Amino acid sequence: MRFFVDTANLNEIREAAAMGILDGVTTNPSLMAKEGVKDVNAHYKTICEMVGNGDVSAEVFATDYDGIMKEGRLLAQLHSNITVKVPMIPEGIKAIRTFTEEGIRTNCTLIFSSAQALIAAKAGATYVSPFLGRLDDVGHNGMSLIASIRQIFSNYGIETQILAASIRHTLHLVQCAEMGADVATMPYKVIEGLFKHPLTDKGLEQFLKDAAKIG
Repeated sequence: MRFFVDTANLNEIREAAAMGILDGVTTNPSLMAKEGVKDVNAHYKTICEMVGNGDVSAEVFATDYDGIMKEGRLLAQLHSNITVKVPMIPEGIKAIRTFTEEGIRTNCTLIFSSAQALIAAKAGATYVSPFLGRLDDVGHNGMSLIASIRQIFSNYGIETQILAASIRHTLHLVQCAEMGADVATMPYKVIEGLFKHPLTDKGLEQFLKDAAKIG
């Protein structure tokens, strides 16, 4: 499973990259606004330079076909790491088909059903992004969506990758790995949470105490 960090914060990206576990970045207008980004394109370029060969999902603002195509082509020209993030709407699916024909990678976002994921895959999306946490928020089982998409894609040998999004905690990540998601994108705090276990802390504390007794 590949790990993407869902952020526009350069320090968080830098830290994840330094650990050697970062495979890519996803971001969106809300995350850009949170960081006070003014020059979005320059910020995307900086992120791309920080992730090596990893994909960086850059989201379009337009919701009409022509607008999505115009924005997506410009984004794709910014850096070879850019994957154009397109919403799950009819005009978005049309655009994904054209982007695919033009050799531009895409991430179909705001997926909330396996039917939507299948449509995006048929259009040629590189990634589909099912939103787990948001489904959980409204009383649905987000993890069952990952399982359903994985089953459908496996049935037909579909190469579109499942990019599990809206991951809220460590258990979400572990379950996504168990279900066979190709990629998980998560806030940096979830990455930090992967390291935590009380027995690790207790064991380290004891080792340090014992080490102090030696010599």
